[in-house]
Amino acid sequence: MTEQTTNPEKPTSLPEGMIPDFITQEPIKETPKEKVRQEVARALTFEYQIAPENMARDFPVVVEGRRKKVDLAVFEAGKEHEVENLRRIVICKPEPKQGKKGVTKIRDYKQAEKDLEDLKGFMLAADESEWGLWTNGLERFFLKKHRKRFETLFDPHGDWPNADGTLGTIDAHSESYMRKATEVELKRAFRRCHNFIHGNEGMPKDAAFWQFLYLIFAKMYDERFNERAARKFYAAPQEPFEDEGRMKIRQRIEGLFAGVKKQYSSLFKETDAISLSDKALAYMVMELTRYEFSRSEIDAKGAAYQEIVGNNLRGDRGQYFTPRRAVDLVVRILDPKPHEKILDSACGTGGFLVSALAHQLKRFEAKYKRELGDKTTGEVLERLRDYAEKNVFGADFDPFLVRASTMNVMMAANIKGNIYHMDSLAYPKGHLPDNELAKQKIPFGSIDVMMTNPPFGSDIPITDPDVLAGRELAKVWKKDEDGDLYETERTQNSLAPEILFIEQNIKWLKPGGRMGIVLPNGILGNPGDEHIRRWILKECWILGCVEVPVEAFIVEANVGILTSLLFLKKKTDEEKSAEAMGHATEYPIFMAVAEKAGVDRRGNPLHKRNPDGTEKIIEKIVTETVKLNGKTVSRDRRIMRPEIDDDFPLIAKAYEEFRQENPEPGS
Repeated sequence: MTEQTTNPEKPTSLPEGMIPDFITQEPIKETPKEKVRQEVARALTFEYQIAPENMARDFPVVVEGRRKKVDLAVFEAGKEHEVENLRRIVICKPEPKQGKKGVTKIRDYKQAEKDLEDLKGFMLAADESEWGLWTNGLERFFLKKHRKRFETLFDPHGDWPNADGTLGTIDAHSESYMRKATEVELKRAFRRCHNFIHGNEGMPKDAAFWQFLYLIFAKMYDERFNERAARKFYAAPQEPFEDEGRMKIRQRIEGLFAGVKKQYSSLFKETDAISLSDKALAYMVMELTRYEFSRSEIDAKGAAYQEIVGNNLRGDRGQYFTPRRAVDLVVRILDPKPHEKILDSACGTGGFLVSALAHQLKRFEAKYKRELGDKTTGEVLERLRDYAEKNVFGADFDPFLVRASTMNVMMAANIKGNIYHMDSLAYPKGHLPDNELAKQKIPFGSIDVMMTNPPFGSDIPITDPDVLAGRELAKVWKKDEDGDLYETERTQNSLAPEILFIEQNIKWLKPGGRMGIVLPNGILGNPGDEHIRRWILKECWILGCVEVPVEAFIVEANVGILTSLLFLKKKTDEEKSAEAMGHATEYPIFMAVAEKAGVDRRGNPLHKRNPDGTEKIIEKIVTETVKLNGKTVSRDRRIMRPEIDDDFPLIAKAYEEFRQENPEPGS
């Protein structure tokens, strides 16, 4: 699927509480159930290649003498919307609320038997219908109708076919089945998997997360090292529902995981094992097998993964996760080039690194398309792997986060990259396992672009004398009689980590290197932090500063700290010497305040509104690949969506325009 915005012929709007229907583009009432139905309709087109004109909402069917409505009906391609042409039936329910621990228990087919009775009734009434789906957005139950001489059976399935009838089997690892994942569907698949093992297996959240991670590694390993016909990460249609089939799945996956541990011995112990029950393992493989991660968009994989990781780690020991919109803005403003080495010294789950990979992927795709035409997928992915291996670096103190970040990079580039388990503040003296390797690969003065959101807060102070020793910003600063600040010989006993990260990160930069860092607003404005600002001005040019709305961090990090994005460029020794001799250079600094972050404080989408209060609608041309008259065709279709109220893209564009008129200082 590709999208491009098109200017509508006339202004469009949507009344309060209405959304555009994906099938007809007509306004419909937004309800929890409708949101699920709309997601299913989109998935049927973009994942299963079913044309929207072959679907209908609320289609009437007579069931045992009563007229009832099918929530979403799918008809034989090109045929009238009549009951005799009805081939697939979908029942939609509102998404269930999360439990107290943020987890919804996922049922199996037997536990959901009562809910499935309505679906079976519809399928019996529509004689030619073969497939059914019951879903509440999170749970999904596929049924296939199977007629015998004296009875009709309904077999559970892990999925249903694409429009061309292909279904995942041992021999059917074709591109028509192994689909590119959309962000919404991949998020739901990840949530189903994590909820199933956390809610159904009785595992703590962290243990459930690691089992989930083992399977992701196994799938990525399978995609990279096995040819499509030899893939082992799959579940045949009936395997998840039979004891023998579940055992076959376990044998394949455990074989893959043995290869994972051998290939990534620095990340896994020999004792690491898949401890899921056969039932849970089969369920997760069934959910993940339908998507080919190496062909799916980096943004979709990163967003889905971040949601799962965030639910497990959010707010632990000051490790707040940077909002995606802020991350993407930092990457767009710094614009790392393919030859530049990037580092996040407090990488957490790898958000900045993955965004940088997505940034480069767009550049590579454009380049290869110009040079080689459209058939560039293999070349582009190989170029991305090469870039990740040579130029993408991260570091974190927490071994849990090192593995989590490595997985994120691996999903993006199908290579583990260079994520080091080290104490970035103690570097180069640190004692953690990867400190020596980092000294070889990323010594001070070797990094072109730094992007980071360091842990900050007075409740996690740095008190280690070895870490504080020799740091200029760790010194006690005083003012002389003229009010000028000067550095004393005395070192403070305690310091907030973000202050040390500023100095340490600037040391890592090459002269002329660029940095984007998330900082609490106090550093930029508190009178007591003036010495920090003076020191930064001595060492760096200020490229820009963007204040981040508090809603962004409330939603994605569960904290209400006021922050800004500070963009710096390291001065050369010659430039610092010239300024010390009184040759100061005046230059403009880009300043912006992001008032809207695309979401409200509860995480609900924030839409732009017209003066009369109605929601603004943008029209897009969407290229959809569907099955028509037995042939797969790509066609453009105009759809409408509410316009997200997000200042970050506007700020990125404004910065680019600012730089066209005002070259970077020191250039």
